[in-house]
Amino acid sequence: MTTPRTETSPEELDTTVEGAAAAAPLLAAFAPHDRALLLRTVAEVLDAGADELVPLAMAEAHYPEARCRSELARTTFQLRLFADVLEEGSFLGASVDPADPEWGTPRPDLRRLLLPLGPVAVFGASNFPFAFSTAGGDTASALAAGCPVVVKAHPGHPELARRTADLVAVALAEAGAPDGTFALVEGVDAGRLLVTHPLVRAVGFTGSVSGGRALHDLAVSRPDPIPFYGELGSINPVFVTRAAASARGAEILSGYAESATLGSGQFCTKPGVLLLPEETDLAALTGDVAERGPAPLLNDRVEQGFTATLGTLAEHPATEVLVRGGPGDDGWTPTLLRTDLDSLIQNADVLLEECFGPATLVVTYQDERRLLEAGAVLGGQLTVTVHGEETDLIAPSLLSLGASLAGRVIWNGWPTGVAVTHAMTHGGPYPATTAPTHTSVGTAAITRFLRPVSFQSVPQSLLPRALRDDNPLGVPRRVNGVPEQS
Repeated sequence: MTTPRTETSPEELDTTVEGAAAAAPLLAAFAPHDRALLLRTVAEVLDAGADELVPLAMAEAHYPEARCRSELARTTFQLRLFADVLEEGSFLGASVDPADPEWGTPRPDLRRLLLPLGPVAVFGASNFPFAFSTAGGDTASALAAGCPVVVKAHPGHPELARRTADLVAVALAEAGAPDGTFALVEGVDAGRLLVTHPLVRAVGFTGSVSGGRALHDLAVSRPDPIPFYGELGSINPVFVTRAAASARGAEILSGYAESATLGSGQFCTKPGVLLLPEETDLAALTGDVAERGPAPLLNDRVEQGFTATLGTLAEHPATEVLVRGGPGDDGWTPTLLRTDLDSLIQNADVLLEECFGPATLVVTYQDERRLLEAGAVLGGQLTVTVHGEETDLIAPSLLSLGASLAGRVIWNGWPTGVAVTHAMTHGGPYPATTAPTHTSVGTAAITRFLRPVSFQSVPQSLLPRALRDDNPLGVPRRVNGVPEQS
C-alpha cells in the first residue's frame, strides 16, 4: 500500500515556525537538568513504542528487524547521552573574568556563556530512518542546546516519520516542554520554505550533495544568512601499504568486502575506494564479493541514482569490471571495479563520484610513495582509513594526509559504524560536509546550535545563573582562565 503524499501548506508552515519561535525563549530558560528530563522522557517513550515503530521502518526502509531495532536503540542512547551532557554542564563553556585593573589591557567584569541559537530546521535522512531522522542526532543535539526543532520528514519513510513525531510530541508535552518545541512538516516546497523562513536560525541536514548544496545555497543567500550544517557525500578511501598487504592481505580484503557491502553499501561511511599494491592477488576479493547475496535499496530514488552512477563508472574506459552485480527480485548484488592510480588521478571527476549503493572501486599502485598524490584529487571526506604497519616509513605521511582530508582517520580498521561518543568527529571538509569545524555525531554536535555571548558589568542578580559568583547550577567554569575548583 502506497502512503498518500502529504504536503505542508505555506500557511501551516508559517504557523509551525511561529510556534517554534514562541517556544524558543521559554525552552532556552530551562535549566540544563530540566532539558535533560525532556530528552530522557523522549527516549523512554520511543523505547516503549519500539514494537510499533520497527515494523514501519522495516516496511519503508527495507531493513531487517535486527538492524531497525539496533538503530532505534542507538537513537534513544543518543538522547540519553545528551541528557548526561546537560547534567554535567561543561557544554555551556562558562567563563568568568572579574574586573581587574592590573590586567594587561583594560578589563571590566566579563562573563561568557554559550546560548541557544533559536528554532532549528532538521532534514531527515533516507538511510537512517531513526538515528539521523525525526528524533535522530540533529534533533537530539538541537533540543539539548535549548533550540526548538522543526523536522522536514524524509519522503522515503513518511509513516515512520509521522508516528515518531507523534511520540516525540507526546513525550515532550508530558515532560513539560513549551508548546512549539517540536513539530514535523512534509514536502519539497515546505523544505525550501523552512530553510528560508526568517524565524529559523540554523539547519541540520543529512543527504545528497546535490540536495544539500541547493539548500545550503538558500540558507546562505537569505537576507540574514544562517548556519547550514550539511553532511553530504564521501567515498571514504582506504590506503593499504605494501607491508600491510604482505602481512595480512587476506584479512584486509575480507574486511573490506564486509564493510563495503554492509547495508547494501548505503552507509555514508562506506569505504568506496581501496588503494592496493598492484601485485595483490584479487581472486579472494572478487570471489567474496561475487558470492554475496542481493539486498534491497532504500527506495526508487536511491536506486535511480545508484544505477546512473554505476553505469557511468562501469562504462568508463579507465575501469575494469571485476564483479558485475545487478538487480533481482530480492535486491541488488554488489559490483566490484578496478583501475590504476594514474587513471584515478587523471579521471578523478568521474571515478571519485560517490556511488551510494553496492559498488566499490579497487585502485592499484606501483610506487607506494605516489599514494600521497591521491590527496590532490580526493577532496573532503568523512573518513580516511590506513592499513599499515607501525614500521612503515610512509605511515606518518598517510595519517597526516588523512587528517588533512577527513574528520576521522582510522588505523587498521573500517569506517562503517560511527560510535556515539564524546571524542567522535563525523564531519570533514566539503563535500563531506558544509561545516568542517563541526561534527554531526557525538556530544560535540551540541555546539552547532549554540552561540557565545559575553555579559559585561551586569549585576549579579541579572546574570544567567551559570555566570553568577555563587554558581547555583554548579556547572564547570573557568575563572580568570583557570578551571574553578568544585
